Amino acid sequence: MRIVVFGLTVSSSWGNGHATLWRGLIRALARQGCRVTFFERDLPFYAQHRDLLGAPWVDLVLYRAWEDVLPQARRALADADAAIVTSYCPDARGATREILSSNAVACFYDLDTPVTLARLSRGEDIDYIGPNGLADFDLVLSYTGGAALDALRTRLGARSVAPLYGHVDPAAHAPAPLSERLRSDLSYLGTYAEDRQTTLEALFVAPAQRRPDLRFLLAGAQYPQDFPWTENIHFLRHLPPADHPAFFCSSRLTLNVTRAAMASLGWCPSGRLFEAAACGAAVVSDVWEGLDAFFAPDAEILLARSTGDVAEALERSDAELRRIGDAARARVLEEHTSAHRAGTLLELLSERARRPAPAAMEA
Repeated sequence: MRIVVFGLTVSSSWGNGHATLWRGLIRALARQGCRVTFFERDLPFYAQHRDLLGAPWVDLVLYRAWEDVLPQARRALADADAAIVTSYCPDARGATREILSSNAVACFYDLDTPVTLARLSRGEDIDYIGPNGLADFDLVLSYTGGAALDALRTRLGARSVAPLYGHVDPAAHAPAPLSERLRSDLSYLGTYAEDRQTTLEALFVAPAQRRPDLRFLLAGAQYPQDFPWTENIHFLRHLPPADHPAFFCSSRLTLNVTRAAMASLGWCPSGRLFEAAACGAAVVSDVWEGLDAFFAPDAEILLARSTGDVAEALERSDAELRRIGDAARARVLEEHTSAHRAGTLLELLSERARRPAPAAMEA
């Protein structure tokens, strides 16, 4: 199957959660005989932190202006079996027009569904969704399940909706030797987000204040200078994906914090959650509806509603934490790899490719 994607980025993992997910998914699709062409606008802030170019498993098209790349996009679509446009694609509306004019199965993939719905509730213009909403697409995929799927139908007119959750490529995320540079008692990897800050302070900063004898490590972009640092919180502004396994495996415990809009809807496992678990790391996570569908609480993941819960988790023995990390890794390999999601995606796309086109309505 030939698939064309118009997305935010696959070339840079800096400050976003899209790139790593796309890399795993596209590699898995390639292993299943697919060819993917990814169109990405060459944005300056990603160009400065680009950590993928020239991969053999994807045809990456970087462009400066939509008008310049339009002829190439049309040629790619003419040969495509399916075409996907994503949330936060800078040229989503133009790409949507071209996709809907082609013979490819037309798909919209919202990797930011809770944010989309929150912006819709505030009456904001959503620049990656056109005036017809999602009604014209053959398939709408959502990174978030549960009630979010119903909202995409009722509020944006999606006719066919399915979840395509986060995932991990086990070839890229696996147990790694401990790195002294990345050693910590509790770690957190994630870009700064204002709507995560309250939870992050309760589950990361406050435990650090309680335990000045322990080492805490935070890695991620865009953290402000007035972040409530303590002497035992160490910081890495950017951690390349190649260093993620060592990061997770060098911590006794790693924290997962979900953005508020996602947590309120539930059914929103982040890619980072699966990455950490695939490395065999013991994870302590904030709590949201549906989490237990992905990992078993206490057996495969620890849950934290308060500073005290994190403090208790840090008191667990190394043997206990290793058991939890090993169980989480086994669950990921069984259910949550990029190959699993690629199989789901191909099944959904193939099913719609076989459907006859709806009959034209009489005037």
